[in-house]
Amino acid sequence: MKNDPIVTSSSGNVFADLGFADAEDRKARVRLAFAINQILERLRLPQAKAASCLGINQPKVSALAKYRLEGFSVERLMHFLNTLGRDVEIVIHRKPRSRRAARTFVTAA
Repeated sequence: MKNDPIVTSSSGNVFADLGFADAEDRKARVRLAFAINQILERLRLPQAKAASCLGINQPKVSALAKYRLEGFSVERLMHFLNTLGRDVEIVIHRKPRSRRAARTFVTAA
């Protein structure tokens, strides 16, 4: 029909779908932040205590909780996970020939 919306399948990375040049980095940071936020929720830490534990101030914990990740690198987020008693494992694989570009994956166990 004339007024039917156009539907486009997702690539699996909303940041790539929106045209961000650093889409893989953004996706990795969100996945890491999600893991951190889940841990902090399970520990039921108030933001001030979480800030003290992570070595940052409370407004940064608030930004992390709201996924405002502009000031957080992948490395810094991995350090937070280590501080929270989690191992972070990086595994490098050759990309499949069937895929044009290599990707970065973050998986929480």
